[in-house]
Amino acid sequence: MSETQDQQTPAGQGADWLNDTTDYQRCFVCGMRNPFGLHMHFHSEDGRIVAEFTGDERHQGFPGVVHGGILAALLDETMGRVPVLEHRWVMTGRLELRYRMPAPIQVPLRIVAEALDVRRSMARIKGRITHADDPTIVCCEAEGMFLPLPPEVRDKAVGDWPGLKNFFT
Repeated sequence: MSETQDQQTPAGQGADWLNDTTDYQRCFVCGMRNPFGLHMHFHSEDGRIVAEFTGDERHQGFPGVVHGGILAALLDETMGRVPVLEHRWVMTGRLELRYRMPAPIQVPLRIVAEALDVRRSMARIKGRITHADDPTIVCCEAEGMFLPLPPEVRDKAVGDWPGLKNFFT
């Protein structure tokens, strides 16, 4: 773990605080207990959320290329984690993507997201997917608006999965 990660881990929480370690873990993108999921793992670097992903043939659209919907899901989830740095959970209100070049399967990709503007009522976030070993190769860029998680959604999730209470705080 880098020094930057240590500095951004809130007191009393482990280094994995950006990831669901509860008994739920069923999110398609980040849920480790979802057998069909992407199993993303997030960490913070200099106020940004970062993750890596290597697509395989299960994730392709055109032969040898990661499906654009998978790229969108990777960006959506990574960008939605940015307000979590301030312990604010959000849902996507708008997501605009610009596909720059095909993302090949079997090539490690790096997903990075950072805040453009965070307010109480919304957060504007930008993100990009690059080749992990060469960040000048940009596969996809996105900008989105994220809205606060409605209390009824949070309360229902915690009612069904009590372990999520600590994850949401």
